[in-house]
Amino acid sequence: MEAPLYPQYPLDPSTPRGAPPAFWVGPRHLAGDDRRLYDSVADTLSGLGWTSLTIVRGRHELDEAPEDRQVLRSTVLHISPDTLRWAQWSLADEPFRLGDLPIAWQISARTDTDSPLAAWSSYFTTDVPGEAVADYLVALDARDQPAVPYTGPAAVLDAVAAHGWLRDIDQPHAGATDPTFTSHISLGEVPPLIQDADPRALTIDADEAGPAGWQAWAEPSLGAPCLWAASFAASVPHDLIAVFAASLSSTAPVLRRLLPEATKERLLRSPA
Repeated sequence: MEAPLYPQYPLDPSTPRGAPPAFWVGPRHLAGDDRRLYDSVADTLSGLGWTSLTIVRGRHELDEAPEDRQVLRSTVLHISPDTLRWAQWSLADEPFRLGDLPIAWQISARTDTDSPLAAWSSYFTTDVPGEAVADYLVALDARDQPAVPYTGPAAVLDAVAAHGWLRDIDQPHAGATDPTFTSHISLGEVPPLIQDADPRALTIDADEAGPAGWQAWAEPSLGAPCLWAASFAASVPHDLIAVFAASLSSTAPVLRRLLPEATKERLLRSPA
């Protein structure tokens, strides 16, 4: 029999042998998703009592063996108990791209159960820290009315400024960046295809500016590909985005085993 060398620190049975060592790392907004973006968010939704449905699309021939079936697309949909809010893992479902990155989570809400359409949607690519998406969903779940705004846009910038982010010099009421000028959050024109129930989003001309929404992204170096991106439709309540922004910019370290290549040299780390 083997006796543990450090009995006061029991091994985590869920950690497979040979797994990379774990570190506490920071800053959070550059730490990536540890390649666990689905698991970390889905665990949160399960704890909130949301129902998960797997949708599989493909082609099935009669008398075809299961291993020969052609699954073309599949998604996982998580729905809140009141069915007013839902989160869709779309990475395996040929998602469209944001900042040239594939969108992993699409989170939406509607005003009432009589409407089949989302009042707003928000989008998160790979490598968005799972902690920030999970906190955003917890705040969404706690709302009685997921489509009613409680605060103005100042709450978003106040949230990141409280963690040392710098307001944009030219637009102090519409943007901020972290002290290393790597990650940004900005209120402005929404990218195409962002779903929103605001009628102005459907009636504007090509040369007109539509309703403004929040965008966030991390650009490891000037002109380099983005590490991650997040987009919020114009109708997403500002207080919900403020929760995401506060979690994203938090100075508390996060646990990681796999670090993004683009930012690993910028991360402070301590063995966990």
